[in-house]
Amino acid sequence: MNNVKRSALFGFCSLGSACLGALLPVTQALAEPTLYLGMNGGTMERLYADKVLPAFEKANNVKVVIVPGTSADILAKVQASKGNPQMHVMFLDDGIMYRAIAMGLCDKLEDSPPLAQIPAKGRIKDQAVAVSLGVTGLAYNTRLFKEKGWSAPTSWMDLADPRFKDKVVFQSMASSTFGLHGFLMFNRIQGGSETDVEPGFKAWPNTIGRNVLEYIPSSAKISEMLQTDEAALFPLTPTQVTALKLKGMPVEYAQPKEGAVVLNVAECAVAKNSEPELAQKLAAFLLTPEAQAIALEEGDQIPSNPNTPTTEKTGGQVQAMKQYLETAIAVDWDQVNEQRPAWNARWNRSIER
Repeated sequence: MNNVKRSALFGFCSLGSACLGALLPVTQALAEPTLYLGMNGGTMERLYADKVLPAFEKANNVKVVIVPGTSADILAKVQASKGNPQMHVMFLDDGIMYRAIAMGLCDKLEDSPPLAQIPAKGRIKDQAVAVSLGVTGLAYNTRLFKEKGWSAPTSWMDLADPRFKDKVVFQSMASSTFGLHGFLMFNRIQGGSETDVEPGFKAWPNTIGRNVLEYIPSSAKISEMLQTDEAALFPLTPTQVTALKLKGMPVEYAQPKEGAVVLNVAECAVAKNSEPELAQKLAAFLLTPEAQAIALEEGDQIPSNPNTPTTEKTGGQVQAMKQYLETAIAVDWDQVNEQRPAWNARWNRSIER
């Protein structure tokens, strides 16, 4: 408050309750808390900042600032400040959320009406819950497929089809959930499991590995590689395919006959954060049908709350996801996370060397 405003204010009030009443709005404005929400950047960040969060900010007199980054980035930031976390709520891919819980980075979610509406399969222990539903399947370059006369992919093993020599783009298993999902499904087809990845590692170099043009750390480069027709086939989610199509990209989703892999985005309130009550309120708000309806309508985020209303535009997307999930494979994340450091080291040494 500058000197002119300060003088004017004190000139109109005594030292009694009238003065206190005049000061209260200023005090509240100065004390407005800020919550930090970690999540993926880009279109998801803009969706929540512009469309979803304003209603919560207004109702609770709070500012929510998004900290953008991949799930691995967000986890690393929260872990680095574990004793005095700067973030209050975080969105992570479900597999990474299991790691966050094991590290003690998440508070127990408080009971709330919207939390009670989420089915049990959307919960991760008692500390995290799905915000949006998804699966990892295959995506393909429709322009290139049409030009070459190729039929649409139907199987994870299409990644090993000789037609796609130097046209497969694969996210690194060491840094991407998409890459991990793709490898685990290939490993299962080869006879392996989450406790035995030897079949996948052994068969990879002479199958899918021969077709891979480039291993990428995340999916951020997919758009560019679609435009140049470098990428013909790659693991991706239906939601991300929809986002690319809205940008004019020649891409379509294909559901593998062996099943896609469950990939939910989950949220938790960060342990030991500076605003625990507001953090729990924000987590609860993001599960409400009202918030999830906006995320669905404006950003194609498939809701975890089954009470979320749909429109003519979004009803088909929600129904399609229900069908994908009927045959989707759920990963044993406790087992995977226990073994993943060793897998990552082997992947970097023998596959991406």
